[in-house]
Amino acid sequence: MNGSFLFAGPEDAPVTLLLAHGSGAPMDSPAMNAAAEALAAQGLRIARFEFSYMAARRTNGSRRPPPKAETLNPEFRAAVLALGANCPLVIGGKSMGGRVASMVVDDLHAAGIVAGLLCLGYPFHPPEKPTQLRTAHLMTLKTPTLICQGTRDPFGTKEEVSTYGLPESIRLLWLEDGDHDLKPRKSNSGFSAADHLATVARTVKEWTKTL
Repeated sequence: MNGSFLFAGPEDAPVTLLLAHGSGAPMDSPAMNAAAEALAAQGLRIARFEFSYMAARRTNGSRRPPPKAETLNPEFRAAVLALGANCPLVIGGKSMGGRVASMVVDDLHAAGIVAGLLCLGYPFHPPEKPTQLRTAHLMTLKTPTLICQGTRDPFGTKEEVSTYGLPESIRLLWLEDGDHDLKPRKSNSGFSAADHLATVARTVKEWTKTL
């Protein structure tokens, strides 16, 4: 973690969301920017950070591929401590960022540091490899969790995820025809990407009130 954060939303918000990026795009990617803007419009405070491999791409042009997700756990914990939020904190992120958060959140929740987990497009399995599940640790998750997922996400469709038997601690918000960026095909669904992000933001705001 490179020690710098990208903020959006009011400083006096009742809840702060600490979000990490996906494996292939930075914290200020179009998808991350759009999500942060929608969440901030609901009065939430958003802090984004980058894992060191992604930050290196900015400073030296490195194209080193992402490391294994679990090796980034210490960096997410370091980001939580560096942020030092003084209000209820929810951690998570897009795709891999949410996955890494999900692997560290229970310890932080038990310690009273984190109130919840938010995943924007969880990578339940690699695309076209539905049997290579990344769900074992989710089955024992105790932290209140909200996963926002497109119904046609190649990393986990609604039909696939419905068979996993996820615990009651995990709430799923399904976005009709959404892909891994939660974007629908308007001609198929009648919704736009902005519609879905507005639904996500409203749902997150209401969900945080229950934490």
